[in-house]
Amino acid sequence: MARREQVTGPGSRALIVDIVRSAGPISRVELAEATGLTQPAVSGIVRRLIADGVVRETGELVSTGGKPRALLEINSHAVYGVGVQLGYEVITCIVADTTGGVVGRQSAPGGYGPADEVTARIAELYRDTLEGLELGNATIAGLAVVAPGAIDLAAGTFLGPPAPEPLHGFPLRRELETRLGVPVLVENDAAAAAVGEFWSRQISRDEVFAVIYLGSGLGAGLVLDGALYRGSSSNATELGHVSIDPRGPVCSCGNVGCLERYASSAAVLDAARAHPHLAEALAGRDEVDAFDRLSRAAVEGDREASQVIEAAAARLADGALTLANLLDLDRIVLAGPGFAIAGSVWARIVQERLDARSFARALHATRVELASDPRDSAAIGAAALVLQGSVAPGHDRGAR
Repeated sequence: MARREQVTGPGSRALIVDIVRSAGPISRVELAEATGLTQPAVSGIVRRLIADGVVRETGELVSTGGKPRALLEINSHAVYGVGVQLGYEVITCIVADTTGGVVGRQSAPGGYGPADEVTARIAELYRDTLEGLELGNATIAGLAVVAPGAIDLAAGTFLGPPAPEPLHGFPLRRELETRLGVPVLVENDAAAAAVGEFWSRQISRDEVFAVIYLGSGLGAGLVLDGALYRGSSSNATELGHVSIDPRGPVCSCGNVGCLERYASSAAVLDAARAHPHLAEALAGRDEVDAFDRLSRAAVEGDREASQVIEAAAARLADGALTLANLLDLDRIVLAGPGFAIAGSVWARIVQERLDARSFARALHATRVELASDPRDSAAIGAAALVLQGSVAPGHDRGAR
């Protein structure tokens, strides 16, 4: 029998929080059994979590002859996280409670523009949202700002497209911390969405799962053992830049035949405009509006719109199959505004591909699901990132 763990630290706290979050209400005895920690170690961690207001006792189990066992659950009002998602037309601000539940949402025009103006808009939106909820900075764990593309996590900057060009290399984290007086994190939107799904869906840390994110680009995020997998430079799981066609077109990243050139919203709209009646319907519309209109047409039975969406979904399924085979995934969640209307079509095609061709299909299925709120999934995930870092430190060694 393995020796039970007696040493506690940030990782042990994170483990306890994850299990209470995903399995609670739960007793201390059950926590010891689930974690392998000793009873004294569990009691010490729980005592500190209760003192910090993160966990609370919520009743008692029926006694089986001994002392009744108190049950533990996450205190949803312990602290709040704020997530901001930068989109081409709008900036979306989400406030989430400690369980990941959304308690407030507000948006403002213009996620792209001169860096100083975007920074000012974010700060104003942050203040307005908190004022509307009657929350002060003392209750806020922090703010995370997310956008597509590569990031420099340590510097707190966005590095390249499709993030807004004026923000490339701009010290956004430093500027916002100076203006707002709260900790700030800059993160990739797909990576944030993965943490958001893990946190708000009460997914067990035993699952290996990924989010595929369809927005202005195409990305993915991966959660292993309850932690976001970052890679060497915090730019892991760039599914959109996996080559699926060695003779395909050159991508902006320098690779050729990238999945993003076939299944991103821009690529899908290019394919749609090859059909005259679709080109007419989409003329003069921005990318988000045009993609929504195309998706709605597909759902409502337009034959050519359906063909375009289904062809892109089949390409995405190629990428999802590669991801599942590389990582032996339990679950894939489809998130992002691109899945907001026709997400069921994409999910069906990806699921069929995995069921038919996944390498480990004889041992287990890889479930394909839609995010509960595809449009806001990155903003919700941004809020979840700061919550996880605040109440369950030890998940993310890459973040400061």
